[in-house]
Amino acid sequence: MPGGFPEFRLGAVLATSFTGTLSERYGEPVERIPTPRRLVDWLAVNGLAVDSCTAAQLERARELRESIHATATAAALHEALPAAAVGVINDCSSNGRAAAILTTEGSRHWRLGSASGVDDALGVIAADAIEIIAGDRDGRLALCASPTCRAAFFDTSRSRTRRWCDMNTCGNRQKKARFAAKRRPVSPVAR
Repeated sequence: MPGGFPEFRLGAVLATSFTGTLSERYGEPVERIPTPRRLVDWLAVNGLAVDSCTAAQLERARELRESIHATATAAALHEALPAAAVGVINDCSSNGRAAAILTTEGSRHWRLGSASGVDDALGVIAADAIEIIAGDRDGRLALCASPTCRAAFFDTSRSRTRRWCDMNTCGNRQKKARFAAKRRPVSPVAR
């Protein structure tokens, strides 16, 4: 744990990586952005560098995170999308003023406004969420099979049958548990 904080879980999809800043939602929750500075760190790691973040902006980020989680979960379960959560996502998307920039290497980077960098970064995350929830990208939304996690993730595997949000954490934990269960001695039946 660098600096006393849990490591970030990074994924290929920005919106679902962002929801992963709170993991183990149905066990002992692990908050990966407990402070404004930690949100700044997460944004930088994900190509959305900002200079600073206020406590109010951190709260807005968490509200967006939970709205994306609720909406992605509903979409994965083929349920009606929660109107309030959709409203938060739409507000963040429309309030951001980030611009996509093409580099000479052919990759996309984001240019965030100097005055409202966090709002712009949240707008990029919200727009990414809209794209995956609306089905505009090749893949499918799914929920982690871990009963303590149940994180929404975007499955781009060829067969679209991935079960874990992160094989190195949830998947590995489940494999270890199955292995340990197979190795436990069978207790003799009392006579």
